[in-house]
Amino acid sequence: MAVSSASLASQLSGPASTPNFSGLRRSIPTSLTLSTTQSFFHTVDSRLCLSSSGKGCRAVVAMAGSGKFFVGGNWKCNGTKESIAKLVSDLNSSKLEPDVDVVVAPPFLYIDQVKNNLTDRVEISAQNCWIGKGGAFTGEISVEQLNDIGCKWVILGHSERRHIIGENDEFIGKKAAYALSQGVGVIACIGELLQEREAGKTFDVCFQQLKAFADALPSWDNVVIAYEPVWAIGTGKVATPEQAQEVHAAVRDWLIKNVSLDVASKTRIIYGGSVNASNCAELAKKEDIDGFLVGGASLKGPEFASIVNSVTSKKVTV
Repeated sequence: MAVSSASLASQLSGPASTPNFSGLRRSIPTSLTLSTTQSFFHTVDSRLCLSSSGKGCRAVVAMAGSGKFFVGGNWKCNGTKESIAKLVSDLNSSKLEPDVDVVVAPPFLYIDQVKNNLTDRVEISAQNCWIGKGGAFTGEISVEQLNDIGCKWVILGHSERRHIIGENDEFIGKKAAYALSQGVGVIACIGELLQEREAGKTFDVCFQQLKAFADALPSWDNVVIAYEPVWAIGTGKVATPEQAQEVHAAVRDWLIKNVSLDVASKTRIIYGGSVNASNCAELAKKEDIDGFLVGGASLKGPEFASIVNSVTSKKVTV
């Protein structure tokens, strides 16, 4: 059932400090054999992502996954033609590290404006799509229409769609499956409410949401998982690097157990929740944090560029 904006806001209000993750960690599943775990980390070690390098020592991006660092900007229901023109101009003039896939998600009304003016270095995402082919569905946007205007990605399962609009796990999974079938990549969002985290149910909630995607998806190719704890979205509270890493590692373990070792290695798991220029570098250092899904800070071109460039925090010299 959907909840009101005021009710959701109350879920997000809490102590001023970052809440503790009580009852979060589970024991390592016995079904993860030693050979499987060793194989996974051998795969990780052999798939360091090379950055552009000069002569002599090379800088490589050290990530648990084998994919490229990924940063998405979710502009949500913000902007005017004028403010978006300024934001696009700021992004066009920003120097972005080459080792990062960069995506922005404008409101539907402005996608064409952004697509026609933004550098090709940055891809375009939609913030939502319909569950199937278009037709008599007032107010919806079909994946075919997204393809028509050049959208490469779509954000699905965001907490604001789950808890305000009332979309459930099964519905979101079907959306994701249809988007992938039409060649549009999916940024698949998961995350727990404050009271779920405080009750020690973070893993239960995230795994249930992951299972709905896994049950529906024909393939995990072109899927990025975004872990966004609801209590950290737009509140100024952010999970500590250790807290975020713990959940990201658990998500990757879940993929090993329930999908495949190959998918666990290839799938990028990004963090969202009050990410900004001042906290992104420390978060980016964690091995299972493969990038970010950025909200408010993505509306400021220079700050968003700083978050994109936090990939340098992951680089090690070899």
